[in-house]
Amino acid sequence: MKLLLLGGTADGRKLAAALHQLPQVEVIYSVAGLVRQPKLDCSVISGGFSQLGGLERYVKQQQIDAILDVTHPYAAQMSSKACAAAKVCGITYWRFHRSAWQPTVGDNWQVFETVEQLPQLSQGYQRVLFTIGQLEQGLVDQLACQLAQGQGTARYIVRTAAPSKVDLPQAMDWLKAIGPFSLEDEMALMREHNVDLLVTKNSGGDSTSAKLEAARLLQIPVLIQTRPSLPSADKIFVEPQAVLDYITAIAKTAVANKIGHQ
Repeated sequence: MKLLLLGGTADGRKLAAALHQLPQVEVIYSVAGLVRQPKLDCSVISGGFSQLGGLERYVKQQQIDAILDVTHPYAAQMSSKACAAAKVCGITYWRFHRSAWQPTVGDNWQVFETVEQLPQLSQGYQRVLFTIGQLEQGLVDQLACQLAQGQGTARYIVRTAAPSKVDLPQAMDWLKAIGPFSLEDEMALMREHNVDLLVTKNSGGDSTSAKLEAARLLQIPVLIQTRPSLPSADKIFVEPQAVLDYITAIAKTAVANKIGHQ
């Protein structure tokens, strides 16, 4: 089986390494390459498929048997492209995403759907920590205007793994950081910057969940973005071992059927 694994997450790297060990599976790992290059023994494509004529063309040329989507839950555009390419090429499309986080006792969450809501929802807060990835210029401009209209004491912190793609105003600080994050470090960060509001996405998993626990312990309210709607998949997984077990069984069956027809 020739498997195209769309990654960019810690789960993607781990699954690629594990699936590469299966003798029946040839893994090709794709990553945007914006933050760091994965160290994997399997084949790696970095920089997307535009350089290769598009995803659909690549799937056909490489005779890919299945696509395993392990991108970030908010990479809706990539997931949609992968699902569409699989349908056109007549191959299987699987998706793995960790289960979404759920609020627990002591959490003070407010759910929002789009980043356009953030300027209004963050009004009145003095030290806002944004952990929602890259901010678009339009949102930055609105937040900068909001800061300018304040009393001059408010500061926003934008934490991302890669440098900001847009110029941030003086009252917005960029903080480079790559997970996983510990509870102690998250609490220290929030205390150091006197954070009074956390803005995040519902990514799920353990790698970045410590910020939510820190916010709960420090009684900091959280604005958390709902996950986008994604296209249907032939099978959806929420546990890594389930992916390995399923693909192992599929690959073994395919090999057995091939041998039986020889």
